[in-house]
Amino acid sequence: MITLAPLIGDIPGVPTLLGLLVLLTLGQLIFHRRAIWIPAKLARRKVARGKLLRGLDWMDKPARFLDRGAKQRLIWIARGPGQYVMAIICMLVAAAMPIMEVVPFSANGGGLALTAFGLAIVARDGLLALFAILMTAGTTWFVLSNLPW
Repeated sequence: MITLAPLIGDIPGVPTLLGLLVLLTLGQLIFHRRAIWIPAKLARRKVARGKLLRGLDWMDKPARFLDRGAKQRLIWIARGPGQYVMAIICMLVAAAMPIMEVVPFSANGGGLALTAFGLAIVARDGLLALFAILMTAGTTWFVLSNLPW
C-alpha cells in the first residue's frame, strides 16, 4: 500500500525496495513455507508505540472500506492453482518495479495491483483478483507506452 501514495511511492528506490520485499515473501509462499522469513536486520527493527498507534488509526478507515468490499467470490480463482498464478503475476510486477521508477506514477499502478492481489489472496476474492489482473495489464501498457526508448 505504500506505493499507492502518489508522492511516497514515487521516491526513487522505494518501489524497488518494496518490490524486493514482495519477491521475498511470495517466493516463500510458492515454496510452501509455513512462516515468513525476513532478514534479521529487518526483524529487529522497532517502531515506537505512539507511531504504531497513529499509523493504525490512520489506516483504520481505509481498512474498513476494503474489508466491506472483499468477499469470498469466484473462489476457484483465488485458491489452489489460481493462488499460485496470482503469486507469479505479483512476482513479475514486483520484478518490474525498478522499470516503473523510470515512468512517473506507474509504480502507483503496480502498487494498486499488488495490493488488490494481496487482498484477493487473503479474502479468497476471485473478483478482486480479476480486477488486479486488469490493473496489471493497464499498468503494463502504461509503462511500455511511456518508456523513453
